[in-house]
Amino acid sequence: MRTRKLGKSGIEVSALGMGCWAIGGPWTWKNPGEDPWPAGWGFIDDDESIRAIHAALDLGVNLFDTAANYGAGHSEVIVGRALKGRRDKAVIATKFGRIVNEGEKIVYGDDDKLMENVRSDVENSLRRLDTDYIDLYQLHVGEYDPDLALELRGLLEELVGEGKIRWYGWSTDLVDRASVFAGGEHCASIQFQLNALFDNPEMRALCEKHDLAGINKDPLNRGFLTGKFTADSTFPQDDIRSETDFHSESILKRLEAVEALREPLTSGGRTMAQGALAYIWTLDPRMIPIPGFKTVEQVQQNAGAMEFGPLGDDAVRRVHQIVADLLTSPG
Repeated sequence: MRTRKLGKSGIEVSALGMGCWAIGGPWTWKNPGEDPWPAGWGFIDDDESIRAIHAALDLGVNLFDTAANYGAGHSEVIVGRALKGRRDKAVIATKFGRIVNEGEKIVYGDDDKLMENVRSDVENSLRRLDTDYIDLYQLHVGEYDPDLALELRGLLEELVGEGKIRWYGWSTDLVDRASVFAGGEHCASIQFQLNALFDNPEMRALCEKHDLAGINKDPLNRGFLTGKFTADSTFPQDDIRSETDFHSESILKRLEAVEALREPLTSGGRTMAQGALAYIWTLDPRMIPIPGFKTVEQVQQNAGAMEFGPLGDDAVRRVHQIVADLLTSPG
């Protein structure tokens, strides 16, 4: 259970990947003419991030998912530093499609420039990652025009032929968009939100139909499924979670559901986070959750989920019932 294939690529990856958004540090999303908002996860210690990646490798984790966005390139730089001398032990997945200002740590979207920037985006990621190739290159614009996406797919196939990338995928929660890439010869995966609170059965079915891996962003629901948050939780202004109103009705209902999930998710001696990851493995064997991290301890805790393996079927049924009762029932 500790490994699985990355879809039709045949690449063997750990059943758990590491999401590298948080280790990018603070950065800002700012579309021209609009108000900016924090898009990082607050302060980070680069040395600790590198130690955490080394710890993940030592624990059998080999998939690291980053993006040009994260820290406006800083996450890719840290991943590259950490994997220096160990590149052959890792599978690097990164993403593209945004305008990245590394110096000012500002990122914004401009779909009109996406296609023309693909080749420079690849070169910039290769530079920051300090590598000659990218194992999995993923479009990071979830609602990109499907007609343009078909043309983009052809360009990505060219990059495969040139050896810049080995496989590609799309980070999107929209099944109609994912289906455009799914039939591509070197499309290996779709990245989408999946956790104990939010399922996407249509996307999982698409992955099965086309022999794709499902890479699961947000497997701990931005930390809610660790069971550590309350209505009084607060975060620094440079943390994206500072934008969340923890006293809103929807968040209070989510906190109630998370508390009810504590019993099934912690079955067998797991932590809440380990149970949330184990739930995904039971739900669908094609799925690869990628929890975020900032510290060695967080990596150790998350990787520890692999020692327990999938959650029991009874616990999964209990999770479904709780979510149906508390989050999807009328009223």
